[in-house]
Amino acid sequence: MAPVEWLSAENVVAVGTAVLGVVASGVMVWYERRVPRRKRIGYRVQMDNPIGDDVRSGRANVRLGLFDADMDDATLVLLRVENDGSQSIDRDDYTGPEPHGLTAVFTDRTIRGVSVTQPTDIDHLMDHFTAQRGFGYEGNRLRIPRVPLNPGDHYKLLVMLSGGDVGAEIRLRGGLRDGEVHPNRSATPDDKAPVFSLPARIFTALLTLSVLALAGIVVFRDGNPIECEQGEVTVIGSTAFEPVIETLAKSYERKCAGAEIHVEARGSESGVAELAALADRSRPSARNVIAFSDGPLGDRLGLTGKEVALSVFTLVVNDGIDLGPSGLSVRQVRDLYQGRYKRWGELLPGTDEATADLPVVLVSRSDSSGTRQVFQDRVLGEWEQAQSTSLDCRPPDGTVTAVTRCELASTSDVLAKIAAQPGALGYSELTTAAHHEGVRPVPLDGDRADVNEIERGTSAYPYRDIEYAYTDGIPSEDSLTAGFLSFLDKESSRQVIRTQGHLPCGTPVGLRLCTDTGRGPLSPSGA
Repeated sequence: MAPVEWLSAENVVAVGTAVLGVVASGVMVWYERRVPRRKRIGYRVQMDNPIGDDVRSGRANVRLGLFDADMDDATLVLLRVENDGSQSIDRDDYTGPEPHGLTAVFTDRTIRGVSVTQPTDIDHLMDHFTAQRGFGYEGNRLRIPRVPLNPGDHYKLLVMLSGGDVGAEIRLRGGLRDGEVHPNRSATPDDKAPVFSLPARIFTALLTLSVLALAGIVVFRDGNPIECEQGEVTVIGSTAFEPVIETLAKSYERKCAGAEIHVEARGSESGVAELAALADRSRPSARNVIAFSDGPLGDRLGLTGKEVALSVFTLVVNDGIDLGPSGLSVRQVRDLYQGRYKRWGELLPGTDEATADLPVVLVSRSDSSGTRQVFQDRVLGEWEQAQSTSLDCRPPDGTVTAVTRCELASTSDVLAKIAAQPGALGYSELTTAAHHEGVRPVPLDGDRADVNEIERGTSAYPYRDIEYAYTDGIPSEDSLTAGFLSFLDKESSRQVIRTQGHLPCGTPVGLRLCTDTGRGPLSPSGA
């Protein structure tokens, strides 16, 4: 790209916005690191008022007090003590040798009485303010017990004093293990509290500038909004990814006038083969077709693939079969599909009689299904070679001499049949299965089909693979095919992908998982 082309107004604004965002993030990181992440008790004087109309400070009648207290220079102090750190404080965290935890010192004054108040939602704190736990006062020192405080908890001490003037120094003494006791500040009853803190105001200003800059790109750019193209595109292939594509296709059409996206999902292998056939005949219409595939089915056919998401699948069983939290081992699944078990009692010894007598019914997808291809590659470790033995997925009456097998065209058909047929077992895309009544997802080797656990790296769940978007070569930049593929990388599209139970490959974690899928069969448990 030539330097003059690169230095366009929108590119300069885009780069400037990115830099501003980085600076804003850096400022907040700096601020967060600057604030100690230790155990902290903060205290502040929220009120220090004279009682009466004749005080030495010369501020008579500032607050007229009518009290029957026979004291010279009587004053009231409201002292707030709070946990303003990020960690909880226990009784053992106070480091002083005395039974009490803290000492409030009122310089030049004598304590005449004290009252404790606390928020109603943490009224259990009052139980700690007893003489047995060190609560009391003598002279100008108030002993405060070892009060446990969660982050944000606080209590207040209303102290009546005599013999000194308002404004004299008030200190809170004591120590905390791995922490500190320090004075802090907030608005007093007579102060007007700021709407935002200084860090909040700085960060809000930076974010506002970033948003205005991005809005300028959209408003002042000529033509349609970013990535909007007109024309028609047909999306074929994976039925497992169909809910995502239908949602995003409608979203793109609403965003971009003149765009028509037709979704015709008939299975991964069928869709990839159809696109490859169009490309072989050099038909221009192949440029307006996108084939989605569960796994890299189009690589060997010379098609151009784009990694879109990590899709997670699951085995499902009829709701009448309870396999427990561990589910099945990979070895047990392979034995089931090799026909070793004909009734569930053979696999689950000790189960109830009704379950034990149920024939095993294996409900599969057709051989053009990407969900089936991934199941064969990642779980069975071989082709599901046994032929279908039933058209309606019902076992024969009487003696069962072989496992009943059937094949259905779509994910919805498989789930409906498993829910209706006692003893049925099959496989499906995860999110659709999770919302289907009458079926149970089956963990493998104790690992659940859980997208969040896979993302966190806490699960080795095997039944998963990359969702690819295949095209006939690289589409031209001004085509609807390119525009829709680019739209898949938008943050709003990624949220749709996540909502439907897949991990977008465009995020840092998704990129790592999509790059390292661990393709190939697992070693079965117990093998």
